This record gives sequence, C-alpha cells and structure tokens, in this order.
Amino acid sequence: MALSRRSLIIGAGGAGLVLVGGGVAWRVMREPVSGIAPWTIDPRRPADPRLDAFRYAILAPNPHNRQPWLIELVGSDRALIRCDLDKRLPETDPFDRQIVMGFGTFIELARMAAAEHGFAIDVSPFPDGEPQPRLDQRPVAALVFRQDARVRRDPLFAAIVHRHTNRARYDTTPPSPAQLHAVTREGVMTSADPKLLAAIRPLAVRAMTTETLTKRTYMESVRLMRIGAAEMDATPDGLPIGGPAVEALQAIGMIDHQIIADPHSSTFKMGLKQVQDSCGSIPAIIWITTPGNSRAEQLEAGRLYARAQLRATSLGLAMHPLSQALQEYPEMAADYKLVHHLLGATGNERLQMLARIGTAPPTLPAPRWPLEKHLV
Repeated sequence: MALSRRSLIIGAGGAGLVLVGGGVAWRVMREPVSGIAPWTIDPRRPADPRLDAFRYAILAPNPHNRQPWLIELVGSDRALIRCDLDKRLPETDPFDRQIVMGFGTFIELARMAAAEHGFAIDVSPFPDGEPQPRLDQRPVAALVFRQDARVRRDPLFAAIVHRHTNRARYDTTPPSPAQLHAVTREGVMTSADPKLLAAIRPLAVRAMTTETLTKRTYMESVRLMRIGAAEMDATPDGLPIGGPAVEALQAIGMIDHQIIADPHSSTFKMGLKQVQDSCGSIPAIIWITTPGNSRAEQLEAGRLYARAQLRATSLGLAMHPLSQALQEYPEMAADYKLVHHLLGATGNERLQMLARIGTAPPTLPAPRWPLEKHLV
C-alpha cells in the first residue's frame, strides 16, 4: 500500500529523509552517480589534445542543460562543432539564440582546457554561413588546434569543475563591491543598486510565472525534467529535480511528470511558489548586451557568460540565469521590452543574458552525458 502524506518524516542532521509506513522504514539518500561522473576528470589525459579539451568543454553551462554539441574530429588537428537539432528549445528559444550561446560557453571552456597544455584553438564561427532564423546542419564553428609555446594558461581554468548553476534561494546580502568589480569586465555589467533591483525582482518573478502558466512553454520544460537520481543517471541531461525530499515524494507517489504538469495539483502549486521565491531572491545581477543580434554576437555573449560565471565561482559566488524575460515568444513581449529598457539596451542592441549573483547553499552539478556521446 502506498505511504500516506502523514507517514513522511523528515530526519534531522542532513542524513536524508526517513520514510516510515506499513511496517517499513528506509532511508532516502540517493544521489546521481553516473550522471555526474563527467565532473570528475580522470588525471590520465587522452593522447588527442582535442579530446582532452572537450572533456572539460562538455561541462559548460547551456540552456535547459540540453548539451546540444556534436563534435566531428577531422584529421589530426581540427574539429567541426554542430548542433544536435533535436536538442533545441522551439517554444522558449524559437530562434535558437540561447542554444547558440551554449556553443559559446562550450568553445570557451575548450579553449581554456587546451591552453593548459600549450595548445591554442583558432575558431572560425559559422564557416558555411550564419543559419537564420534557426540553426541547421551547418557547423556552428570550425576549430583548429595548434601547439603554441606563447599560449598562456587561463587562471579561470581551475574553476571549471567547480562551476555549477545554482537555482536555490539566494541570501539577500549582495556581493561586496570588490567582488562585483572582479566580475564586471569583458562586456559584463553588474549591479546591486537597490532601485534597479526593486524593478528587476518583480519582473523576474512575473516572467518565470508567465513561462510556467503558458502551457506549451511549460511543457517543454516538463518533458526535460529528470526527477530523482535514477532518471538523472538514465538520461543525464535536461532539468534535474533531485534531493532527499524529491526521492521521498517519488517513493510515495506524490511526484512524477504527470503530477508536475497538472496546474491544479498541490505539487505544481508548491513548485511554482518555490521557483517564484527563488527567482525573486536577487541580491545582485549581471547582464550582457551586444550591439546587435548576429549569430557571432550570440557566440561571443556565451563566451563572456562562461568567463563571468567562472570568475564568480572563484570568488565563492553562485550564479543563475534569469532568462525568461529575454525570450522571444508573444506572451513575453511586454517584459522583453521592459527588461531591455531597465538595463539600457537601445536601438539594435540586444540583451543576451541576465543572471542573479550572490551566495546560496551548495548544489550538486547538473548531470552530463559522457564525451563519447557527443562524438560523431
């Protein structure tokens, strides 16, 4: 017989949840294993410097954790990077702008990892032309690896395996001015201005609520939710929904994709409230604006975001994109216009990234497919 809501007892001391019912007691302590294995880098380097670099690149931040990177090794020193078109987000990212930014983060981490061992990467963005309005089978980038004694190791490299997108509720105390100054460079802006944040917080909550209450955009996320450690290990991409409480709710049948998708369920309402509280906890923001919105500029914005988050990680700070208001579908049009106004984007300028930055409880890394799954 299924356990009732009343038979769920939350244990103290961080040891996990204890479920008691029907004469049975067991401890819920599951965490993903194979799903987060790529974050533990084998000290034995691959002989091919491209594979060595790409095993770090697959840890890059990317929208909805889709990991859309397809890698074709060409000859002994080149690679063509294409998009797995099945990994796009047609509802929330109808022009593949965010997906392209995820290629910018990937290439930047590959470049940093290659530099560790004396290799430079020459990047040719969209060598066969920029696909519009959506990506196609043409390469996003052509990469050439070459040994170069002059290449400098990147001080942010060490932060790659510690960088995790943190979706928890953030502490209200903003980062120090010195910390924000350290992140504010290379086209990245930051602010903890109370007046600006007073406008950004309700906008961020409203935009997240719009995405959640718009059925087609919300269901795009629901289909990508990996609920519990077993799902994360079986399909290590998408949106991880985990932790002891989730494992416990799964065990008593109180959480699954159907329940999460039902706007009338208590689980849906509780989840929406938690996400609203989380998105509203904004101690400071970072944002990236480009002069236009070309594919090359989207790649560059991804590169800048990757470096900003690595800087934040090295300072002990968490970051989390607040991308909803930047999305290009009709229901988001008003907040899209407002957020551009609030952050000073005018004319053809495009706000490519908005994220919160501050301190938050530690989080597990997002699941990742192993590198071999990306090799063509």
